[in-house]
Amino acid sequence: MKKLSVALSLVLLSSVCAKSQQINPVIQWNQVLLQLLRTPGVQPATIHPTRNMALLHTAIYEAVNSIDGSHEPYSASIPVLVAGASADAAADAAAFGVLNALYPAKSSLIETAYQNLLASIPEGAAKTEGIRVGTAAASELLALRANDHSSDPAPTLTLGTGAGQYRLTPPNFPKPVFTGWSHVDLFALLAANQFRPGPPPALTSQEYTDAFNEVKSNGLPRSTVATTDQQLTGWFWNGAIQNYWNEIAQYAAFVSHLDTAQNARLFALLNMSLADTVIAFYDAKYTYVFWRPVTAIQNADIDGNPDTLANPTWLPETKTTAADPSYPGAHAAISNAAATVLSSFFGSDSFAFKVDSEVFAGVVRSFSSFSAAAQEATDSRVFAGQHFRFDLTAGQQLGTNVAQFVVGSKLQPVTK
Repeated sequence: MKKLSVALSLVLLSSVCAKSQQINPVIQWNQVLLQLLRTPGVQPATIHPTRNMALLHTAIYEAVNSIDGSHEPYSASIPVLVAGASADAAADAAAFGVLNALYPAKSSLIETAYQNLLASIPEGAAKTEGIRVGTAAASELLALRANDHSSDPAPTLTLGTGAGQYRLTPPNFPKPVFTGWSHVDLFALLAANQFRPGPPPALTSQEYTDAFNEVKSNGLPRSTVATTDQQLTGWFWNGAIQNYWNEIAQYAAFVSHLDTAQNARLFALLNMSLADTVIAFYDAKYTYVFWRPVTAIQNADIDGNPDTLANPTWLPETKTTAADPSYPGAHAAISNAAATVLSSFFGSDSFAFKVDSEVFAGVVRSFSSFSAAAQEATDSRVFAGQHFRFDLTAGQQLGTNVAQFVVGSKLQPVTK
């Protein structure tokens, strides 16, 4: 199957929007947000992008479901069954209201997208009523998240110096990020620690030894153990992992010919799951505050394990390390949450698709299932030198648990 082209999908931002009208408006608004997130300086560095992605798509879902009425609302404040309104107009107005509030500096681009999409909807009462419902949904969701602690000052992390304790990572020593993100209001979970994994293995255990030696030999530049393809995957997936999975969802939705109500529910479930997974893994990361492989390998002489040998000059394949503790792995958690949602929504894990890299222009990888892509994204973090294997195993289980909870408890079909 040919992957839906980002260049094609973003023509809605130009005056020739009519050429892409076969693409559902929910998908198009997802693409607009990704375009904003990929623009340097647009997304506030202290706000995790998954929060805004979930906010956008819960607002769209609330608006559309108010008209469709086939599933439970996300929030009880929006009236259900607004007969005769246009679902597409509601989706457009909800998206416009949310994105315009979140990214006022890009209001011109957002307004252009909005007007181009509205232009394809026939004038009349249905369009007017849809706009009213969507505007109300945007206002309601923005108010609901206005004091969600996402803008709270991040607490300063006290860094350790002992074996196993996280510290700033060479060569650039970035300041740890999202240290207080576990306190952000959840979209669906009952608590940030609801599915918190147990602690990482002891530094003298066989599990730690095996994981240490795996990443040490596979996750460095010019590894003689990792294959060329494995090294490529380390770089291929070394971008904003939630973006990859939203694009995979775009393609799956597009080729499955989902209608606006179906798309609204899919992207709401997906992005609520990703947002809560991020809150949950930051809860675990800053509970255990476990050191990254680069720190462990350079300082192995203090870990008390005779089977882990220090290399004071070791650096990861991707040169630098993500600015937070190692356990559990973020890519693993997000990828498995996404694959769980998509497999559940489409009723099967089997789905052929191609993935573009966020960091390697023109490089594409093919998969025959959602879980296969999730597994490769997970494994890639060893080849990138970013994570121990046990980080990834814990992350996989965490993401799966969060997604299963979201899919099983939110936006359920209405019993008639």
